[in-house]
Amino acid sequence: MQTAQTATHLDREHCVRAVRSKDARFDGWFFTAVLTTRIYCRPSCPVVPPKPENMTFYPSAAACQQAGFRACKRCRPDTSPGSPEWNHRADLVARAMRLIADGIVDREGVPGLAGRLGYSTRQVERQLLAELGAGPLALARAQRAQTARLLIETSALPMAEIAFAAGFSSIRTFNETVREVFALTPSELRGRAPKAGAGLPGGLSLRLPFRAPLNPSNLFGHLAATAVPGVEEWREGTYRRTLRLPYGHGIVSLAPRPDHIACRLALSDLRDLNVAISRCRRMLDLDADPVAVDDHLRTDPFLAPLVDKAPGRRVPRTVDEAEFAVRAVLGQQVSTAAARTHAARLVLAHGKPLDDPEGGLTHLFPAPEALAALDPESLAMPRTRRTTFTTLVRELADGTLSLGVESDWAEARARLLALPGFGPWTVDVIAMRALGDPDAFLPTDLGIRRAAQELGLPATPAAVTARAEAWRPWRAYAVQYLWATDSHPINFLPV
Repeated sequence: MQTAQTATHLDREHCVRAVRSKDARFDGWFFTAVLTTRIYCRPSCPVVPPKPENMTFYPSAAACQQAGFRACKRCRPDTSPGSPEWNHRADLVARAMRLIADGIVDREGVPGLAGRLGYSTRQVERQLLAELGAGPLALARAQRAQTARLLIETSALPMAEIAFAAGFSSIRTFNETVREVFALTPSELRGRAPKAGAGLPGGLSLRLPFRAPLNPSNLFGHLAATAVPGVEEWREGTYRRTLRLPYGHGIVSLAPRPDHIACRLALSDLRDLNVAISRCRRMLDLDADPVAVDDHLRTDPFLAPLVDKAPGRRVPRTVDEAEFAVRAVLGQQVSTAAARTHAARLVLAHGKPLDDPEGGLTHLFPAPEALAALDPESLAMPRTRRTTFTTLVRELADGTLSLGVESDWAEARARLLALPGFGPWTVDVIAMRALGDPDAFLPTDLGIRRAAQELGLPATPAAVTARAEAWRPWRAYAVQYLWATDSHPINFLPV
């Protein structure tokens, strides 16, 4: 049986202090297993903390479950935000965790996971077990259990449909897993939850947790200001967009609330639920640790006032890395409005139509395969940019270039830089918002240079880069604070 001691990076004294103080910042970083009750909790569990000698600590819910502990019914540790480790690291374990969250193990098995990472199954299993106390199958099982609980509590679907939507191979396995993890049968779980409304077919409403603070202004402001008509919209205080998913398509509606993001998902296939949630969390950077980021950036006296004025800024990312790369090329050396116009033309001509009963969304953004097949002469852009565009979509379509969650960031950067028309700004904005590199920086960006001037700093790219060395490894977050000094619409929630 795996024990907490396999996760050597967990400091026992530090964990005990976090549990005693009920510090919610550590929810998702580690889990507390109680030896006397055989349950596991999040650090901020509201019950009286157990004696230290009765606590042991695990780096993942899957490791707790594998060791025979059940989820606490009070604090519901399975609903914690994800660990920020997996989004700011680029090593094998982090890339594997991002792929598992994206449902690869359920769709392609452990060999598929290993193949995408370029390692053997034994190497992947060994590294995950060493750091997380659980292998890929156990981690995927924990994720399926969480998805099942979500469907049980927020929908009126029959249990058989929930079992297969959550990724279980049989109803028996579904029943056994739910009982083992939550110490309740599926029917008992549903009986304890507030009654779910009927809603629209395929529609689910849920809450996406995050670590406070979260400043929604630049996050939703950026998404709304750059929204591609037909694919995205801001409607009645909510950001909405279409999603291309492994089994079908969907529409998501996301609205900021004081302690969560309100999320409504309409999916053509419920098997895509967990992937859709994972991609939305990634787009909104909800697993970030804003206290750690802001504390680091405050050490620079020029950034400190910006952080103190509006702490908790996130990096607005994407649900579709290939889409963002295409849009980055369309946005080269043109205004935000012009970039939206170019993208909207592509959507109308090559995007897949869909129905939106709740709003004005009309299409999925075109897949790279569809864009690679278009006539280059139909593109209303300069010839050099046309070459940049067609080369990019061809390499995305044939798999030569991969920008997915499994990507090696250094390798992806090198491949992008080798493409015609790709300079440092385009590569770094893709690294920041598509690849998710928290240290991506844009020293040549006009907004960054203007902000540097306003702060009384030298504004040349070389000088800004030198100053930003102290902001590592969080330079992408520094970009958000610097951009916020401007009055551009990306920095404000639409009225």
